[in-house]
Amino acid sequence: MVQNLKPSSKKILKDIEKGKIFLLDGATGTFLQNNGLEPGGCPELMNIESPEIISKMAHNYFSNGSDIVLTNTFGGNQYRLKHYGLESRTVEINRLATEIAKEASNDYIDKYVFGSIGPTGEFIEPLGNVSEKEMYDCLFEQMKGLYDGGVDGFMIETQIATEETLLALRVAKENFDVLNIVSLVYDKGPRGYFTMFGLTPAASIELFFKAGADIVGTNCGNGSEKMVEITNEIREKTTNPILVQANAGIPVIKKNDIIYPETPEFMVEQYKKLIDLNVNILGGCCGTTEKHISEFSKIIRSHNESI
Repeated sequence: MVQNLKPSSKKILKDIEKGKIFLLDGATGTFLQNNGLEPGGCPELMNIESPEIISKMAHNYFSNGSDIVLTNTFGGNQYRLKHYGLESRTVEINRLATEIAKEASNDYIDKYVFGSIGPTGEFIEPLGNVSEKEMYDCLFEQMKGLYDGGVDGFMIETQIATEETLLALRVAKENFDVLNIVSLVYDKGPRGYFTMFGLTPAASIELFFKAGADIVGTNCGNGSEKMVEITNEIREKTTNPILVQANAGIPVIKKNDIIYPETPEFMVEQYKKLIDLNVNILGGCCGTTEKHISEFSKIIRSHNESI
């Protein structure tokens, strides 16, 4: 098992120990849809066919205050890419996505790139039709492309399936020397917040830190107010580093347009509460734009200057 982290990963964790809050980027999908991604198109194919747009996205977020940008690889695994006939190019697509974002990061000081690893869309046997070895190989292939491109960390994000998430973390720790973030989605029901597979925020924290995650958190699925509720539950369980990325609210459709209702000003008030809860990495998920990131940057910079 890989033990020692690469220097950039170590620096991030050391800065977190000192009290620094890192700002992630905003929504990838929202940006790409506003910059040429057709409905039903493959976002990851843009790494090959429209690298200038992917570069523009990274610069867009870095210049508005993001410390960390995610690669355009949320669906960059062979199972999802197979829908577009691109499964044979998995390593290439992930490497290119990383190289584009890393090149953009070089124009700034102390900026980082994390590899986005979303759900595969498949389930491990016996729930699904994929063996554990097949899933392991799938996750390894994506991570290899990201690692070859030079990522500073893996973001195993928007996860719902417990076994797949644990396996992704194991693949990362057994083969690569970068820090690992696990981020899950919670829905609120009559008995509180749970993942689709029945994990509470408190149970998730215990499980994934025990499995070796460096940072655990939540992203997507909820607006900023609910993220404050979830974070309160998480902070009752751990003092370890945590991550939060809220949606800009729950989308509504108006005149065939998808509208996310939470303005940067509204979200800032909730993010101030997240800062008070000692969230270590903050960012935006679906519906958030460079305007949101710019406003988040102001309050985070104020915090970081005070430590």
